[in-house]
Parts: sequence; C-alpha cells; structure tokens
Amino acid sequence: MRVTIVSQYFWPEQSRVNDLAVGLRERGHRMTVLTGQPGCPDGEAFAGRRRSAREWYEGVEVVRVPLASRGGGEPRRLALSHLSFAASASVLGVPRLPPSDVVLVYQTSPVMLVPALLLRQLRGTPVVLWVQDLWPWSLHATSAVRSERVLTLLDWMARAGFRRCARVLGRSEDFLPLLREAGVPVDRLDYVPNWAQECYRPVPADPEVRRAAGIPDGFVAMYAGSLGVGQSLETLVAAAERLRGDPHGARVRWAVLGDGQRARWLADEVRRRGLGDRVHLLGRASPERTPALLAHADVLVTTLRRDPIGALTVPSRVQSFLACGRPMVSSATGAAARVVAAAGGIAVPAQDPVALADAIAKVAALGPAERVAMGVAARQYYLTHYLRAALLDRVERHLRAAAGLSAAAERVPVGGPAATEETPRAPSARERPGWPALGAAPGRGPDESPRSRRRRDARARARWHARRPP
Repeated sequence: MRVTIVSQYFWPEQSRVNDLAVGLRERGHRMTVLTGQPGCPDGEAFAGRRRSAREWYEGVEVVRVPLASRGGGEPRRLALSHLSFAASASVLGVPRLPPSDVVLVYQTSPVMLVPALLLRQLRGTPVVLWVQDLWPWSLHATSAVRSERVLTLLDWMARAGFRRCARVLGRSEDFLPLLREAGVPVDRLDYVPNWAQECYRPVPADPEVRRAAGIPDGFVAMYAGSLGVGQSLETLVAAAERLRGDPHGARVRWAVLGDGQRARWLADEVRRRGLGDRVHLLGRASPERTPALLAHADVLVTTLRRDPIGALTVPSRVQSFLACGRPMVSSATGAAARVVAAAGGIAVPAQDPVALADAIAKVAALGPAERVAMGVAARQYYLTHYLRAALLDRVERHLRAAAGLSAAAERVPVGGPAATEETPRAPSARERPGWPALGAAPGRGPDESPRSRRRRDARARARWHARRPP
C-alpha cells in the first residue's frame, strides 16, 4: 500500500509521527511524508540545517516545503506558521507527491487537512484524519482566538473537513463525542491512542548517567516534557516549596527535564523562591537518551492546567512514563488522571500544589518494594493498552479500509496467547473502555455492503453498552 502522511512537523523534529511513518514502512508500505522545514522546538529553522526539498529518513520519502517560523510560540506567529504550511504544502508540495492509495493526516492543527483534501479533490485519494488536538474547540477554551467571526469560520471549516474524511481517529476516547457532534458518522469514527517510541522501556539506573546529567542525590521527583503554558509549572514550583517543610518531603529533590516557552520563567521562579538546592533544571534530552534519565526517577510527575479541552486529552508523555515502568503522580483532571490512577499511580486535582506535594510525600514514604510494585503496574498497563504493534495494526486496518483494500492479517491477534512482556496480547474491544472497534464483530465478510455493516456495527455497540457496568 502506498501511504502519504501530511504533518507540519517531522524528523529531525521530535514528533510521534516519525515513529508512525517508520512503523508503517517496516510493515512493507511505501511511505511519503509531506512536511515543512524543521523549526521546533526553538521556533526557528535548525541553524545551518535547512533540509533538502526531497530526502529520505529510514526508508521514508520526505517532501519538504517552506513555511513561516513559529517564533516563540506566540498565537499570531503560530497561526502564521500553520497557514503558511497549508498554502505551501498545497501549492508546492502536492504537485511533487507520488501517487498514493490513501492520505493520513497527523492533525496537530486544522489547516493540515487543506493539502490532504486537495489531493482528494485532484486525485480522488481517500483521507484518514488522526486528530491529535481538538481544533477549533481548544481555541474557544484557551481564548487564543477571541473573534466570534473567526471562531465560527474555523468551526465551519473543521466540520466540513471532517465530513470529507473516509475515517476520523481520535487519540483520546473523550474526543469521540465532540467529533460525533461535529458531524462525523459513527461508522467512520474510532479511538486510536498514541504509543511510546520503542526506546521507552525499563532500563537499569547507571550512576555515570546520573552524574553526567546532574541528577541530584536523594528521592527524585522528575518532571519530563514541554515547559509551556498548559503544563501549569506554577503548581510544580509551589509543591516543591511546600515540601521544604514536610517530614517526608525534606529529602525530595525535583529534576525537570525539558525545554519550552516557559523555561526562562521557571528558572527565574526557582531562583526567586530560593529553591535552587531543591529544583534542578536538566535541560532538553533526545528521546533515545530520555529512558536512561527516567530510570533515576523515584516518581515521575505530570502537571496540567485545569482546562475543559485539556481534560479530554492524555498527553503522549504519559504513555512514555508508563512504558518505562516508574511510579507516577499526576496533577490533572479528566482523561490523564483516569489513566494514571488505573495504571496504579496517584492522581490529584489539577493546579492543586498542596495535593501534589502530599502525593509526592506519600510516595516518598513508601518502601522500595511498594514503589517497585507501582512501576510494574504502570508497565503492565502500558503493555495492555498502548502496545505499539497492536495500535499499528489498528491504524493499518483503517488505512486499508479507507483505500478499499482487503484487511491485512493482524500482527498481534486479539484473543491470542497469554500476554508476556515480550509478546503481550492486544486488548479486545470489551477489555478497553470506550467504543468497540468498528468491524470487530465476528462474521463480517469481504462482500458485506456498507448499509449492512452500519447496521451490524450499531447492533454491536448496543450490545456493548448493555454489557457496560453502570
């Protein structure tokens, strides 16, 4: 199968779409990625590394187009960057793309659909949309755009785009009600979460890595991820300050791994509060290096703002933390909190530094065996719900269905042998929460009509809801 991925961000930028493209290429598909010149995370094109307009990355053909810099992530600069990519990809990129059977849009902004829908119009190529960010709902929630006229236009554009997609996939189950409300037919809609890159796994702690990275001695509460507005860094700093006087918190040291828009603010705030001996800023690390650093965390911490749209999302770093098998504490609401709690971690309300400090102190008071058990539970939850091979199976099935091709054999068969860490079993529709997988009911034949399939899927969902506990 020939697949074109449309994504504004791609290697050498650190994006989950990199692993998606390589994973599909490893399964024998011919992969092309339409993307822009790299600019993240610093906002400017990589110094001296402006990429060729056509190149290869691990067997994946990469077609690049120019775009405006996103600067420091200011709303106006970000909007200009997105719009420039949509225009450049449509005018300069689409004519240079080889023929494909299906287009997969890795959607982190609404305008990424524009070149994909142009391919649909010009070549009849079906489009599969994988929704990573709930545009334009997030613009309403964050007030990033205040003009009602602009918001109404964006809403209309999003709904029109959704209706033209052969499949729409949501990275969070909580996305699905909004997508149905936006007009996506139920038989075109499914839940497919992100997974962690294969480098994220439990690794032995190396004292030399700890020394070189500057990870402090003592009980380490580690934050790893973007340092942006949505991460509620105020909560983290306030919790660190509160633990200074706690009996169990006195030995807690915080390590912050990452970079972003608020990195300078965080450094200034740590200095202003006199927390330099307790909060250590480690800077940014590549995904390949990160698991060796996470191995030195006694607990991994996630903090998010209290946000109605953010509450529907499970940040991708949660999957990475679970894959590494470390104890977790989450200061969040909604989907992220539910996942952390279900994986054996501790979830506290978003933007509540007192509750976060108490949770960290609680983990610090546990014995080593109890913390190991928390890490084992986290790893097992990852293997059950976010296994890369099983989720690639589901993406591949949707791509083949959209392209009108017969389904490929599953690499991780549902209901196969008992799960082990090396060959875990993919979760069935009944085992995972949310909507059952479309087309998963037994007895489906290759010649089944779309009308019969819709009726059967409706009956399957009704049976699933009847079985679901209240």
